[in-house]
Formats: sequence, C-alpha cells, structure tokens
Amino acid sequence: MSCLDSFVLFYNVKSLYRSLKKYILLTKTKIEMSEPIGLLGFHHASCSLNMASAASNLAASIASKTKTKKKHFVSQKVKLFRASDPLLSVLMWGVNHSINELSHIQIPVMLMPDDFKANSKIKVDNHLFNKENMPSHFKFKEYCPLVFRNLRERFSIDDQEYQNSLTRRAPIPSDAQGRSGARFHTSYNKRYVIKIITSEDVAEMHNILKKYHQYIVECHGNTLLPQFLGMYRLTVDGDETYMIVTRNVFSHRLPVYKKYDLKGSTVAREATDREKTKELPTYKDNDFINDGQKIIIDEENKKMFLEKLKNDVEFLAQLKLMDYSLLVGIHDVERGEQEQPEEESEDNDAGEEEGTESDGGATGSPPDSPSNTLDSNRPLGPGEFDPVIDVYAIKSHENAPKKEIYFMAVIDILTPYDAKKKAAHAAKTVKHGAGAEISTVNPEQYSKRFYDFITTILS
Repeated sequence: MSCLDSFVLFYNVKSLYRSLKKYILLTKTKIEMSEPIGLLGFHHASCSLNMASAASNLAASIASKTKTKKKHFVSQKVKLFRASDPLLSVLMWGVNHSINELSHIQIPVMLMPDDFKANSKIKVDNHLFNKENMPSHFKFKEYCPLVFRNLRERFSIDDQEYQNSLTRRAPIPSDAQGRSGARFHTSYNKRYVIKIITSEDVAEMHNILKKYHQYIVECHGNTLLPQFLGMYRLTVDGDETYMIVTRNVFSHRLPVYKKYDLKGSTVAREATDREKTKELPTYKDNDFINDGQKIIIDEENKKMFLEKLKNDVEFLAQLKLMDYSLLVGIHDVERGEQEQPEEESEDNDAGEEEGTESDGGATGSPPDSPSNTLDSNRPLGPGEFDPVIDVYAIKSHENAPKKEIYFMAVIDILTPYDAKKKAAHAAKTVKHGAGAEISTVNPEQYSKRFYDFITTILS
C-alpha cells in the first residue's frame, strides 16, 4: 500500500471516530465498540490495520471515559383531598375540578337567561385514585357555574383563592346549627362557610337567583345579604346532599366572643340551656335585651349600615321572603390582645401533596365598607381587619366603654312566605294572641318589624 493510500485510510478512520465521539458526547451513553475491521469492512496490509487499530483504541478510550447520566424523575404532585368524611372529600374534588374547568372558559360579556338554569355534572365510577379517602362511585353537580363565578368576581373573590380555601385542607365542622338544624362547615382558613341545605332551598335559590344577581350588580356588592359563591349537589352511595358556599360573616383572624341571632320578635326567642353549654352559644333577641347589649358605632357608620339594611329588607320583601335574621358577632379588642391572636395558617405541610400552588389574592374593587382601608403591605395589629376580606366588620365608636369590632350580616334568607308559613302564622296567632311578636308574619310586616328592631339596638 502506498503512503497516499495509507493517508487516505487514516483520514477516513479519523473522520469516522470523530463522528462517533460526537455521537457519544451528545447521547452521553456508553456504547461497546466493534472491531474496526469488521465495522469498516477493510482488508488491507498491516500498516493500515495498525492505523485502524490505533484509531479503535482511541475511540474505545473516549467511550470508556464517558459516564451514563442518570435522570431523576420527580413524580407529579397532586391533591389528595383528605377528609374524614367522604362527602367532604367529594366536595373538595368537585370544587377543584369545577374551578379548573371554568379557567378554560372565556368570561362572557354578559350573562344570558340560560346561564341561570345551567348546571355541570360529572359521574365518577371505579375511582381508584385516593381510594382511602374518597368513595369509588360518586356524582358531583354544580348549579349555574357561570352565574356564581360572576358573583364571586363582583364580591372581589379570586377563583384561585376560592379553590385553594376549599381544597387545600378539609373543611372544619362547626357546632353551630342553622335553621331547622342545618349543619355547617368552615373552610380551613375560616374565610368561607359551607352549609348543608335542602332541595327546597335549592329550588328557592333558583327562584331568586336572577333577581339576587341583578340586585348585587345594582348595589355594587354593597349589601348585608349573604354572599352566595357556589351551590352544589353531591351524590354518594345513592344519597343526595346539597351544599351552598357563602363568605364567612365573622373574621378569619379576630375571634368572636359573643354571638346573637336577632329577628325582632320576642316569642320563644331565648337560647336554650343546651345551647348555652356550647363554647360559643348563639343567643337570641330576649337574651340581647336582658344582657343590656348595645351596638355602639359612630353616626357615619350607623347611617351607612341602616341604609344598606333598609335596601336589603325591602328587596327581601319584594321577593316574598321572611324569617331571616341579623347575625351579630362581637370581638373584644382588649381580650384579643391578651390572648394568642388567631393568624391565618398557611403551613407548607398542607401543600406537600398538591404542588406549589399559591393563594390568589382578592381582585377587583371591594364593596364599600364603613371601615378605613389599611395598608395591605403592613401586618394587621390588634383590632384591625382587612375590609376587602372582613366586609361585614364595623369598629365600635372611639368613645365606647369597650373597644369592640362588630360583625353583622343578614342570614337565612331562603324562606318564602308560602302556604306552610301562612298556616304556622295562623296557629301561632291563636296560641299567643294577635298582639304577640311572633316570628312568622307576612314579608312586609316582617321586614318593617325587623328593621325597626335593629334601629333600636344601635347607639
């Protein structure tokens, strides 16, 4: 073989192993080299074989020094919706699914009539995920999803924050009971209340929802009425449970030390002995009067509060609704300073199974509040609150004997004055007399008596 032939052979082998080297470095994977003669198919003299052998040794040396890169795959983090009650696990799953689906739907310019009749349903069978905490078969139904999303926006509640509040941890059961023994839960951060309601309540909610939404639009969310944020039906083991979510009347960080449910009537309006044994009893009208309790606020706050209350009860009378109450919670600022403050818990352990989602802050312009807006960049001190979140809060008058924060809102507004209530009115009138202040009266009379009573407790 001539020197020229040897040079060409060496050049070809060198080019080949450059390509191999580049391939090895790109893939970072060990490869086993074959004999270069077999690989190239050359049958030449010893000179060319020596060159090929040298090149082969070079490539093998490169390959031996190249280490395999191990990839560490991190499993995707998912929410497990752990709750002792399977029903709550289904609620958490359903709200999470619903908000995720809504995030892909464009916000309409305006709501259409069909939006007030719409619903979304999902049926899950043979559900193996998180089977320790969730049933394998269940159904979840959300009523009027676009309407309630619009209401949340008008109440300055961000969907991501709403979702996290209801799904990051299991809701907490409350020992309080509503009308007819209705059960309550609060979200883990105490910002929302989940109430179990009846199918009749669902029907009444559908009856008033369009007018309720219109009223919220017209008053710009400046109301004492419940802030309805979502309504759901959960089916587990063939049993249907209805739930409605509202903003919590009370603060998530300022504990309430005394609580009243006021209707403006006096017949059978005292807390029972059993109720008084609870950690935070719900006292009633006669208890309020006998305690000599007063709501002491300044004239500006009083005027704003009564104006909202007047508009609200007139609206409820137009809808033929009655039997509602004013829920009053009282926070003692001095007592709150002495006790450990209740700060909102955002521990990292709650997020281990759910990724690194962050709480979305409330967006939009908050409803008008009689309280001064605080600088959101500084921490809240004793007796201070964020009016965007604690929308029902009012500070006591600066000259009041005790420094207090009052939380006041109208609740339980889904009772129509139907044939059943009319019959109850007749029976109570016979029993207690026509002049007795019974709670079951027609909506116009109820709204007037309710408003007049509330005006007497403000000073």
